Amino acid sequence: MTEYPPFQELEGRPDNGLILLCDHASNALPEEYGTLGLAESQLERHIGYDIGAGEVTRALAEHFNAPALLTTFSRLLIDPNRGEDDPTLIMKLSDGAVVPGNAGVGEQERTDRLNRFYRPYHAAIDQMISTALATGVAPVLVSIHSFTDNWRGRDRPWHLGCLWDLDDRAPRRFLEAFAGQSEIVVGDNEPYSGALKNDCMYQHGTALGIAHVLIEVRQDLIADQQGARAWAAKLVPSLSAINADADCHVVRHFGSRNGPVDRRSLRPG
Repeated sequence: MTEYPPFQELEGRPDNGLILLCDHASNALPEEYGTLGLAESQLERHIGYDIGAGEVTRALAEHFNAPALLTTFSRLLIDPNRGEDDPTLIMKLSDGAVVPGNAGVGEQERTDRLNRFYRPYHAAIDQMISTALATGVAPVLVSIHSFTDNWRGRDRPWHLGCLWDLDDRAPRRFLEAFAGQSEIVVGDNEPYSGALKNDCMYQHGTALGIAHVLIEVRQDLIADQQGARAWAAKLVPSLSAINADADCHVVRHFGSRNGPVDRRSLRPG
């Protein structure tokens, strides 16, 4: 078994006010897992990672000189944007693709993947937050994801999605920043709901009282570097507005809806 770093850390000023995260940045797999029994073409689909999200995250981290964490493994190995008790933590079937390498995963293998990949990433997020808090600045967590332009035969009209639960501080500023831009369609908790208990934003935002927002960008817009950089630039004013809001840098507990999970949140698209 070879050593495999589960995340990439981009250095930035800890007192910057922003921490950038990308839970599904890569479709890579450690050598011993091969392709999990899938054709390479399957790993290149959205089921393998969030297409374009990593490049958007890197561009934003560069612009803001903000610290960032990006995963280095495919979401099919284990999904860091799920709670440890979530049945979709290790997917055996994803958007019609059977994942042979996950079919026989038992408790020991599940624990191994948690310890090698999932838990180190989340521990690194906690450490990054602690480092920021030590400067006297409570950070805002900004998680970058992407979604498919079509889901099960239906085109999605949104260019961006803003996902959140009960803490509306950062989402409100984000939505306000795009309110006058009719050419950009922004979904408010679309195409997914942000109220998924124990997901990444719940663990590090909701539970800790840290302001946060999960931003989804449509994948066809950011599938190449040029598109990703262009859409990162479009996000800059909204993130600047969030960072300029003093209330977003206060540790404040809003709680969570904690109701029935909107199953849209579990779709891999």
